[in-house]
Amino acid sequence: MKKTIVYFSILLTTISCMNAQKSFSKIALDENLLSLDGNQIPFKEILKKHQGKTIIIECWASWCGDCVKAMPKIKELQTNNPEVDYVFISMDKTVENWKIGVEKHNLKGNHYMANDQMKGVFGKSIDLDWIPRYIIVDKTGEIVLYRAIETDFEKINSTLKSLK
Repeated sequence: MKKTIVYFSILLTTISCMNAQKSFSKIALDENLLSLDGNQIPFKEILKKHQGKTIIIECWASWCGDCVKAMPKIKELQTNNPEVDYVFISMDKTVENWKIGVEKHNLKGNHYMANDQMKGVFGKSIDLDWIPRYIIVDKTGEIVLYRAIETDFEKINSTLKSLK
């Protein structure tokens, strides 16, 4: 019985952590990200660009083995959910590596790079402790899935289905 209670508690904690955040902090929204064309754009402006659409945000890096391993899954998501907007935020250390990674993996969507990687202002403001990290924002701008990682594609798929 004790093991069942412990297991249930862990399960509830995991589920609540995945969905706990409903909106981004002011710090995250105000943080500038680098676009492929070299402009600095506040995160809130990136979100505004996709207003009224479901968005999948993927935080990733070209050096990240788990990110590369998950690329076929994100491409499958794109094929099965063409109505969803995809925003990729790189945690790469150099602009050159980021751009090479985007091209190499043929990632379709909007691309940005955090100016100070995972442990910087943006990464800390979204509690980024692992990549790849997936965040789903619904058409109203509310975060419906906050802490999904490469092993959570079943949850990502079911969340997207529930939003159709």
